[in-house]
Order: sequence, then structure tokens, then C-alpha cells
Amino acid sequence: MTARITDIRIRHFAIPLEPPFRASWDHELRTRFAATVVEVHTNDGIVGYGSGDSMYGFEQFKHLFIGQEVSQIERHSDVLTTLAFHYARYWPLEIALWDVLGKIANLPLFRLWGGHSNCLPAYCSTGELHEPDQRAEEVLGFREQGFRAVKIRMRHEDVQRDLEVVAAVRQAVGDTMEIMVDANQGWRMPGDLRRPWDLKRAVYVAHELEKYGVYWLEEPLDHDNFTGLAELRRSTSLRIAVGELNRSPADFREFVTHGSADVLQPDIVICGGFSLGLKVAHLCEQYGLRFSPHTWGNGLGLVANLHLAAAVGLCPFLEYPLDPPGWTMERRDFILAEPIRVSHNGELVLVEKPGLGVELRVDIDQFEVR
Repeated sequence: MTARITDIRIRHFAIPLEPPFRASWDHELRTRFAATVVEVHTNDGIVGYGSGDSMYGFEQFKHLFIGQEVSQIERHSDVLTTLAFHYARYWPLEIALWDVLGKIANLPLFRLWGGHSNCLPAYCSTGELHEPDQRAEEVLGFREQGFRAVKIRMRHEDVQRDLEVVAAVRQAVGDTMEIMVDANQGWRMPGDLRRPWDLKRAVYVAHELEKYGVYWLEEPLDHDNFTGLAELRRSTSLRIAVGELNRSPADFREFVTHGSADVLQPDIVICGGFSLGLKVAHLCEQYGLRFSPHTWGNGLGLVANLHLAAAVGLCPFLEYPLDPPGWTMERRDFILAEPIRVSHNGELVLVEKPGLGVELRVDIDQFEVR
């Protein structure tokens, strides 16, 4: 029997954050964490799940998908692309459709797409700005948990304060861990009027970070400053990582043709779905670039990006958002039956379950926003 879409349901959930989360990229304190779940129901009783953007306003477009075959992924992706242009990013639907297909095939998605590996090294992605000694002590704790890499945020008005944090972390861990640095200059939150770095500031920071053996410098300029990124890349020995919120295949083509990046980082639950993610991964393979998806969000988004990264085999480390007490795996994955954990040696290991391989918690209704 051909699997067809019979219903699409959108559910919204939220938890309070106490203590609050002080995201380095947000000028407002975060006291609440929201997650939206998309459910795709089919005529054979299979339900697929996805999560990412809020999906507000989608009800008016359900008719474009109801009754269609689940397997027409490129058709669905084309429709979602038109909606992204005119309305909003409804890509969690595409993730849910793939979850259904994996369950029909009785295969985990990473095996459906090529199955290069069932595990990847994780890097601990911090999210707050902490003082040098505090951050160094925290990173030593992450190392004890098995992490072999960590990402430090830069967002102080005085960049010297950020550099002091990186220096303290490197001194603490020696050569036992890789250090990534995220400048968060590629985009801004609503209402944030701070201007992104200019090229001279980015070049200065890159040269300073070279002293500490930084693995990559992420989002050092605005997300569409292709020529500036290319010039920065030519001026430094650091890898330049970009693309976490870029929305179109054309953007990633421009990164490649301008020579703007060493690492491409699409987040498939926010921009483009698996369809775009696979195209970007193939682009990386053709041009010798690294592929490491952005995963900051909830556990469903993390595991979706993990499946893609594990399938293609081009990812040196995958982002694992963690920065307690503001950001814990229990907060991040509150909609899941079990949080996504790293192994004792710092790896994310996928289970041999069909589709995304995760379940929503049975008592999730208590968090629903009605």
C-alpha cells in the first residue's frame, strides 16, 4: 500500500528556565525554552516527527500536502521552498516525512542515506560568556566527560576579554582538546542593533587566535559577506566555518565559488531540510571542504542533523549544545523520552531503530502550550 499523508499536526511546548540561560548571541535573557513538534500521519498508521521553527501559519497550507505520497520528497521540498520564500521556514515537516520513510523501510535514516558510520565525535558547544578561570575549569570538566573538542563563544564588546578566555582554556587543556571559536557575527536576533565585525576586526581576531591552535573560527563576518570571508580566509591559517542559518543552495554555491569557507554548517531543521543538507554535503565532498551541521535547538533537531552527518562521513566533529546550568541536556531535550547523550569517549552513537530513532516522552502533554 502506498503511504499517503492523511494529517499534519502542529504542537507547541515550552518549559521555564530557572536559572535563566544567558545566550551569548542574544541581547535578551532567556527565561523560557519553546519547542514545536510536527506530526505527519499516514494512511497506514505510521507517524513521523520533526522539529525546528515554530510553524506558525502553516494550517493554511496543509492542503498542499494532504493526500500526497510520502515518498515524493523532492516534490514536497519544492513546495516548502516556495513557502519559505513567501511565508516561513516550514522545514520540520520535511524532517517528519523522512522519519516516516525510515519507519516504512525499517531503517535508521543514516543507513537509508548511505550509512558511512553510526557514530561521530561530538564537540561540546558552550553558549554563554564566562570569565576565563571559570570557563577553563568547566572545559576541564567537559574533558572528563569524554569530549575531545569544545567551542568557545566570543561576544564581549571588548574582544580582548574573549581572547583571554580562549587563552585560559588552551593553557588548561594543553593539546588534549581541539578548540573551536564562534564569533556569532553572521546574524542577529530581532531587535539586536549591534553591528557585525568588519573585515579588519575579523582579521585581527583570526591572527590572535592562531596563537592558540584554534581548529576553526565560526561566523566571523555577516552571513552573506562572501568576498570579505574569502579575503579573511586567505589572510589566516585558521579554518573558517559558515552557513548555519543560510537558507538557499545559492548561498552555499557562493561560499564555494568565492573560496569563503573551509567548513559548511547548514542546520537542516531550520534551512532546507535533508534535501538541502545532502546537496551541501555533496558540495563539500567535491571541493574538499568539511561538513559539520549546526545543531543548536532541541533534541529532535540534534538527532536529525546527526543522522545526516553520520551518513555522509565528512564531519570531523558534530555540535553538542551543553553549558550547565544554563543549558543542560535535560532542558535541550525536554520533549524526548530520553536525552541524547555522548558516550564515555565523547561520541554520539546512533541506535539501530527506524527513522530518527527517538521517541517523544509519554508525559509531554504537561508542557503543551494551548
